[in-house]
Amino acid sequence: MCWAGRMILGIFRILLVLVHASAACEFGPFPYRTTGIVCRMTKPAGLLLNQETAQVIQAAFRNARFPNITGERSVRLLGKVAYGLTNIQVNDLSIEKSDMELKEENAIHIDIKNVTASFKGTLTYGYAGAWFLQLFHSVDFEITSSIDLQLNIKLMCQEDQLAADASDCYLTFHKLTLHLQGDKEPGWLKQLFTDFISFTLKLVLKREVCKEINSLAQTLANFVLDLAANFVRDRDIIVDISLASDSVIKTGYVESHHKGLVLYKNYSSTLSDSLFSPSLLTESRMLYFWLSEHTISNLASAAFLDGRLVSTIRGEKLQALFEMEDTEGQWKAVQMIFQGTSYNDSVAKVWSLGHPQISIQPEGTVVQSLVAVEVSIQPAGEGSLVTLYMEKEITITIQAAYAEKKLILQPLDSSIEFKVFKCAADPSGNDPSIQNFMQNMISVAGIPEVISSIESALTSMMNNKGLNLFNIINPEIITRKGYVIVQLDFNFPHHLLLDFLQKQL
Repeated sequence: MCWAGRMILGIFRILLVLVHASAACEFGPFPYRTTGIVCRMTKPAGLLLNQETAQVIQAAFRNARFPNITGERSVRLLGKVAYGLTNIQVNDLSIEKSDMELKEENAIHIDIKNVTASFKGTLTYGYAGAWFLQLFHSVDFEITSSIDLQLNIKLMCQEDQLAADASDCYLTFHKLTLHLQGDKEPGWLKQLFTDFISFTLKLVLKREVCKEINSLAQTLANFVLDLAANFVRDRDIIVDISLASDSVIKTGYVESHHKGLVLYKNYSSTLSDSLFSPSLLTESRMLYFWLSEHTISNLASAAFLDGRLVSTIRGEKLQALFEMEDTEGQWKAVQMIFQGTSYNDSVAKVWSLGHPQISIQPEGTVVQSLVAVEVSIQPAGEGSLVTLYMEKEITITIQAAYAEKKLILQPLDSSIEFKVFKCAADPSGNDPSIQNFMQNMISVAGIPEVISSIESALTSMMNNKGLNLFNIINPEIITRKGYVIVQLDFNFPHHLLLDFLQKQL
């Protein structure tokens, strides 16, 4: 269950930004059969993210590079009039309203109302007629406009990755007014140029703004995909989140299905039949993640192969473990194990001897593993002396939660069965007090200590990946037979988008 957090963050960041157009992928006839991870973003989450659309649209307008607009027209009495609009730049921009709607024809419709924009630049014009010499003049101009913008974004697949086609882009102009040299009523000159450049100007604005929206979407997509690749990778352990089937858009949610394969050096998990059904998830929360037992189990196996299932305890923590109770039996066992040496000269090492077996059940995540414990004395300037070694089969049920930006792992029922027990102070094994003491110490203090160290390490790792930057609201981790559901609400960290736009544009 611990490793799910990193997958959650990677997939979460993918869903925050829609990516650019792509071609369809080919999938088998069973849409959920090989699904290991499912993400569902409901309409309330989409509406929240749509509030950030204004920032993206404003950036698209401001970052658009408008070309010079030139043309000429025959005017009665004046002859041919040539004109050019140069140095066109956006001056003021505001957005009144943005709406989002999910359509079952696999599209996300965004309707942005009343984009008020002001453009400034230079107008150069000249004419040559029967009674005039050829003359050219330059004046500053300002164009005020009111525009509605419609985007229909279709979810697609590109190289097995979630993508979106945002090329369906329309601009509707409600107002387009030309002002020359700051004069709001410049007479015949304003009338002359407004009439025959407005149509060309509308085409240029539509082309350049829509092109910039697509370009910005591609930049965001590349950024998010790079983040996602980093979030689902930790050194040599990688989670394959390529699509297992086409994404689904309903009126209440957007859902994507991912393979969830685990890759580690030469080790790769295999596809397995999935237990997923859309009915397992509801629409009451903003964001859902469905994680299969198969994916979580293979993450544990990869962690074992990478040598991560090892813990060492020394110093004050070691002392606290072995002195958890003040009894004569405890004192006798500790003296025999440590042979009167200081805890500062001793170390306890705990590691898994084989692949942990993971089973997801309604009561929690059940972990079964053959674990070794070794206590050794390391006096200064002398070699290490092993005073205690044991192997035990541990079965433990763990419930996971996330609160105050920390992963919480709560060990519940546990059972311990000793397979090997060797103590230097009792080579014959005739004294049961040491084994009884260790049995109690491991159950009461040892297992919680190891779980706590794993909890702390995974929280630190997830925060290093950026999970703590998000305001996650009331997350719930629900276990069922064969799978886990994570459901939550969230607030989007507005400053992250602003920082990104400032750096990229």
